[in-house]
Amino acid sequence: MRKFKFIDHIVFENDNYLAINKPAGVSSLHERLGKANSVIEQAKKYHEDLQLCHRLDKETSGVLLISKHAKAYSHAAVSFEKRLVSKVYHAVSDGVHSFKEVEVKLPLITTRSGRSAINSQKGKPSVTIFNTIENFDHFSLISCKPVTGRQHQIRIHLASQQASIAADEIYGGKMPYLSKFKRNFSFNKNDEERPMIARFALHAYSLEFKDMKGNPLEIIADYPKDMAVFIKQLRKFDKSKF
Repeated sequence: MRKFKFIDHIVFENDNYLAINKPAGVSSLHERLGKANSVIEQAKKYHEDLQLCHRLDKETSGVLLISKHAKAYSHAAVSFEKRLVSKVYHAVSDGVHSFKEVEVKLPLITTRSGRSAINSQKGKPSVTIFNTIENFDHFSLISCKPVTGRQHQIRIHLASQQASIAADEIYGGKMPYLSKFKRNFSFNKNDEERPMIARFALHAYSLEFKDMKGNPLEIIADYPKDMAVFIKQLRKFDKSKF
């Protein structure tokens, strides 16, 4: 598991909550194999009363809300349960897509393999709203707003729209290589070309809800280096110049 220093990733803190910009490759909770460097383990070292208010997939980066005491945790738990928390993710998807308030309603189940699948008979209601932020020649930067919070929901809902997330090979995404669209691309033939991003390109960009006093609270997490570099390369090499 990737190592990280908890304090360096804090992007928000007050008397009730703190939030980190979780790095990709770090689990929210302990993994079964117990290679201890999860967010919760590092959070407990920072302060023993800290509790995660929700989770992010191991390879997803971005905003992760953490409570500082029991009342704050309870308030957040109720807010999540009643869907009063607005979450926005950014994803780079394969292909060019023009989404404008596209609402995907497809019921999901978790299979024995641990993956998610669309199942109209047994699936739980799942809703995601998609908006295109920016188009490139071969990719799209998409804003994803999950109304429900099912496992792998954004990934499989995007895949259902023929817009699989770049590098998400589990749900149909392809590894993005610069050589496929950069003119006159060259690299050492003795070395294997590395993908532009090595994990699926999904980032929890923002989280918004009302705090314990009823005041709106919005927390934003900037793109981590791998996502930022990926998008920078797309803007430079995969955007037609008119």
